[in-house]
Amino acid sequence: LLGRDLARKDRNGASDPFVRLRYNGKVQESTVVKKSCYPRWNETFEFELAEPAGEKLCVEVWDWDLVGRNDFLGKVVVSIRGLEAAGQEEGWFRLWPDKSKPREDEHQGSLGSLQLQVRLRDETVLPSHCYRPLVELLCQEVKSGRQDGQVHLVTLLDETTTAECRQEVAVNLVRLFLGQGLVKEFLDLLFELELAKPCEPNTLFRSNSLASKSMESFLKVTGMPYLHAVLGPTITRVFEEKKYVELDPGKVEIKDVGCSGLHRVQTEGEVIEQGRQHLQSYLGELLDAIVKSVPACPPVIRAAFRQLFRRVGERFPQHQHAKFVAVTSFLCLRFFSPAVMTPKLFHLRETHADARTGRTLLLLAKAVQMVGNMEPAAGRAKEAWLAPLLPAVQQGITQMKDFIARLVGTEEEEEEECEGRLLGPPAVVVKEGPLFIHKTRGKGPLLATAAKKLHFCLTGEALSFGKSPGAERSGTIALADILAAEKVEEKSFGSSHVMQVVYVGADGRQETAYLQCKCVNELNQWLSALRKVCVNNPRVLRAYHPGIFRGDRWSCCHQRERTGLGCDRTRQGVTLQDWNDPLDPAAEAQRLFHHLQGLQGTLREKYWELLELEGTQNGPRGEGEFGVVSLPLPPLAGAPLPEVLSRLFRVLGDLEGCHRLAQPPAPPPPALLQLQT
Repeated sequence: LLGRDLARKDRNGASDPFVRLRYNGKVQESTVVKKSCYPRWNETFEFELAEPAGEKLCVEVWDWDLVGRNDFLGKVVVSIRGLEAAGQEEGWFRLWPDKSKPREDEHQGSLGSLQLQVRLRDETVLPSHCYRPLVELLCQEVKSGRQDGQVHLVTLLDETTTAECRQEVAVNLVRLFLGQGLVKEFLDLLFELELAKPCEPNTLFRSNSLASKSMESFLKVTGMPYLHAVLGPTITRVFEEKKYVELDPGKVEIKDVGCSGLHRVQTEGEVIEQGRQHLQSYLGELLDAIVKSVPACPPVIRAAFRQLFRRVGERFPQHQHAKFVAVTSFLCLRFFSPAVMTPKLFHLRETHADARTGRTLLLLAKAVQMVGNMEPAAGRAKEAWLAPLLPAVQQGITQMKDFIARLVGTEEEEEEECEGRLLGPPAVVVKEGPLFIHKTRGKGPLLATAAKKLHFCLTGEALSFGKSPGAERSGTIALADILAAEKVEEKSFGSSHVMQVVYVGADGRQETAYLQCKCVNELNQWLSALRKVCVNNPRVLRAYHPGIFRGDRWSCCHQRERTGLGCDRTRQGVTLQDWNDPLDPAAEAQRLFHHLQGLQGTLREKYWELLELEGTQNGPRGEGEFGVVSLPLPPLAGAPLPEVLSRLFRVLGDLEGCHRLAQPPAPPPPALLQLQT
C-alpha cells in the first residue's frame, strides 16, 4: 500500500495521510504517515466477502489534522464483481474526488494515486476430518525433530516460502499447533533448525526467517492480554499527559515559559533536559511493569523463551550474553517496542496518536529498543543525541537481565510463583450458556436427565445445569471430579462442535457427557473455561478417546475395553489464555493446504538442492594435498523422493480431490454460433 503525489493540505507543504477502507458496513484504518505526499504504509487488511458480492470496496485517503476535521484527499473504488472474475487487481490507481461533496480539488488536476494489491482468497473450508491426514503429517514431523543428514519438512517450507507469504504462513502454523497442543515443540524445532545454520551470536533471529516470523506471530497470538497489562498504564499516561518530549537538537521547538509579564524563552538545553526527564520517567515506569510481570506472563510464552534461552546457550557456550539478547530480540524488538510505537495496531488505543504524543511514543520505543539490544553504545552510535538517556538505558539493561533470568526459570520455580494464585472468587460465573446433550450409555447426572438442552453454569467451584438460567439447578459436578474437557471427533455425532466432559460420578465410576455447542468459537470458549478452572486438579487425565463407545468398541481406535486407556493425549494446557482469537483448526489447515498446493514443484527441487548441500558438508572426506577435503557425492537425479515428501504430495492430492467433489458442477458452456467469412 503506497501513495504517490498526494494533495498538499498542511502549511508545511505536505500532508499527514492515512487510509480508511470501507466494505460491507465495516471500516478499517491504516497508520498515519507524517509530513509526506509519497507515503509508504505497507499494511494488509482483510474483509470477509459478502454474499452476494455486489458491495464495492472503497479505499479513501485522508489528511490527519490535530485540530479540526480531517481533510479528504481522494478515493479508489474497487468492484468486487470484477475482482471475482480477475482474481486479483494490482497496480497504481488514480484517486478520485468525492462527487457527493464538490470541492475545489476537482479543478486542480490530479489528486495523486495509490498502489494497491487487492485479491480474493478462497476460504472454502471442508469438514475437519478431510484435513486430519495433513494435520497428522505436520504434527508427526514436529514430534520427530531434527535429524542430522536429513532435510526437514519445516526447512523446506522455510526455504520455499516467499518473504511476502512468510508472515501469513507463520500465523497459520502457530495457530494450528496451538490447537494441537504442540506449539512449544514447533517453536523449539524452529530454534534448533535456525541455530544449525551458520550464524553469529550478535545477529541471531534478526532476519525474517520462518523461525523469527513464527515466534513474532506466537507472541501476538498468545500474549495480547499480557501486553495490555504491562504496557497499558504507561501508554495511557503518555496519551493523557501530552508532554512535549524531544531530545534531537534539530527538532527542538523553543517556547516561552513563565507567568504573565515574566516570560522568558527556554534554552535548547532546558527543553532537552525537560524532555529527558519525562522520557526517563515513562521508561522507568514501563521497565518496572515489565520486571514485575513475570508471574503474569502466560506459561506457554515462558516455556517458549525457556527453550530459546537453553538452545542459544548450548549453541554459543562462550557467549553467554547471546542467550539474553535472543530473548530480548523477540520480546523487546518485535513485541514491546512496536506496540509502544503504534499502540492502535495492538489494540492498546482506539485512535492514532497526535503529532506530539506520536513523537513521545517513538522516542520511548527507541529507548526500549536500546534496552533490548543490551548494548547502549550501539544506540549512541546511530543517534548521538540519545546520549542523555544512556544512564537510564544502562540501568534498564540490568533490570532486563534480571527479568529474563526469572522469566526463563525452571518449571518448578514457575509453579512456586503461581502457587496460591486464584482465578477469581469461587462464586464468580466463569462461563454460562445453553448446550445440547447427546445421549449415550451411562448413569451420571447429565445422562439421566430427560432434557435434550440445558443451561450450564461454570463457576470456580462446580459445573451446574438446569432447564433455564433462573431455574433450580438439576445437578452439579464438582470441579475436583472433572478429569478432562476435550473435543469430540466430527464423525461421532455428525457435528464439529461437540465436546466431552469426563468426570467421576457419585458412585466413583468414570462417566463422559457429550455436549454440543452452537459454533466452533463457543466450543473453544467452553473448553478453555473448563480447562482453566480445573488447572490445579491433580486427577486430570493424560489420555482420552476422541471418539465415542458405540456397540462394543471405541469409534476412534476400535478398542473393545470401555474403560481402557485413551488413544490420544489430552490438551489440558491449551486454553484461550494462550491465544488472542478463538481457533478454527480446519480454516488454518485449509490455508496451509492452499499454500502448499502451489509449492509442490518447488519443494521437490529445493529438497534435492538442500540434500546435495547437506551431503557436501557432511559427506565422505579424504586426505588431500592441503588436508581433509570433501569428496564429490554421486548425482541425485532419479533417486526416489523421501517418504515425508511423497506422503505430503499424496495428502495434497487427496485434499484437491475433496475440493473438486465439494464444488457445484459448472454450468454448461453457452452455444456458439460459428461464422465463416
